[in-house]
Amino acid sequence: MVKITYIEFDGTEHTIDAKPGVSLMEAAVNNMVPGIDADCGGACACATCHVYIDPAFAPKTGKAESMEESMLDFASESKPESRLSCQITITDDMDGLVLRLPRSQG
Repeated sequence: MVKITYIEFDGTEHTIDAKPGVSLMEAAVNNMVPGIDADCGGACACATCHVYIDPAFAPKTGKAESMEESMLDFASESKPESRLSCQITITDDMDGLVLRLPRSQG
């Protein structure tokens, strides 16, 4: 299992054990992490699973592809470290990953 920490906008932390092979969005939803709405269920058709990747982990999470970049245009408070958590598959080397959540989704 891989430890992932989701930090809500107000600073509340949720550290979960996630199984490699699932998306960061699925792991959040399966563990009832508030702030990940995932309205489209992981189809990269909305921006309601928006997260900010800790810069130290950016090389391990990869870069957004064009479809994800297009959807991030609709995300609230998009930043250079913005990603859609449905588009990142958890791997063993992501143990300790820290994600911050925006004030609101969509």
